[in-house]
Amino acid sequence: MYDVAARAGVSTATVSFSFTQPDRVKKSTRELVLATAVAIGYVPSASARGLATGSAGALGLYSFDYQLDTSAEETDLRLFPMYVDEVQRGVQLECRRRGYALMLGAGHEEGQLPAVIDIAGRVDGLIAFAGSAPAAAIIQASKRIPVVELGSSIPGGDVHTVPVDNRTGMTELTAHLLQTHGFRRFVYLGETRLPEFRSRYDGFAAALTEAGQPVPDPVRSHPGIDASTVDAVEGYLDDLPDVFVCSTDQEALVAIDTLVAAGIDVPGQVAVTGFDGTLAGRFATPRLTTVRQPMERIGRTAVQILTGLLDNSPTELTEPLPAPFVLGASCGC
Repeated sequence: MYDVAARAGVSTATVSFSFTQPDRVKKSTRELVLATAVAIGYVPSASARGLATGSAGALGLYSFDYQLDTSAEETDLRLFPMYVDEVQRGVQLECRRRGYALMLGAGHEEGQLPAVIDIAGRVDGLIAFAGSAPAAAIIQASKRIPVVELGSSIPGGDVHTVPVDNRTGMTELTAHLLQTHGFRRFVYLGETRLPEFRSRYDGFAAALTEAGQPVPDPVRSHPGIDASTVDAVEGYLDDLPDVFVCSTDQEALVAIDTLVAAGIDVPGQVAVTGFDGTLAGRFATPRLTTVRQPMERIGRTAVQILTGLLDNSPTELTEPLPAPFVLGASCGC
């Protein structure tokens, strides 16, 4: 940095501001500093800056390790981008806007040092998807840095979340199936282990209860494990319900494929709905009736929460982010 300053004829503070706070430097001066840095091969050292500021200048995002091989013929390329990809995009955009680098991590391995802890040790704040890492590891990380876990709420730890109104959208979707289509025989595909998935099922149940209809138990199906959805749907091929209500778009697409492969018309013989509002659902045939999560906004909000905590100006979320019911064709409309 001293070499850049001497060669450009500016102070070391001006060099520093040119990289970290460019709005504080006149445009022509900053261009001179950057050109000089290129000429002598200077790259700012984040570790050195961290020693001076006590900050890594980076946030972490811990996701699921899908290990999807996009070159393999059996890979369903319709699934890209997935929910986590859309949220990650929001995280990346907001990090860039606020001047933070982003470190990505993923994995399922258990051990003395879970991968999420390794990421947490290198960043100022951490965002993790619910279920991507053990709760104990998330709580451990939260004792050192601010942590936001998406789609969940961990009791007993200082872990924040981005609340999304999953329940209302699913209630509206189910009410549409009841009132517009007159459906009475429902199958719900999905799990309720995580709070966000539980709230979707609760919204489904609330609409049926309001209509005086029995509430079926959820049939086990796991997003990302297509075989579980295929097995669930095949169990009803000889006695079709009116509609399969799926907890994710990913499961809904697999359900439609399974039904079509069995010679069953969707939505002519049975309707299928999803949840998330992914790009794949919008381009599916038939187009999915679903509930659209504000995925990019979820990612941006998570970054806003972390940076607010780091700046001692916490962001107060008074209302959950809305997730509206979106009408498609897979319900029969």
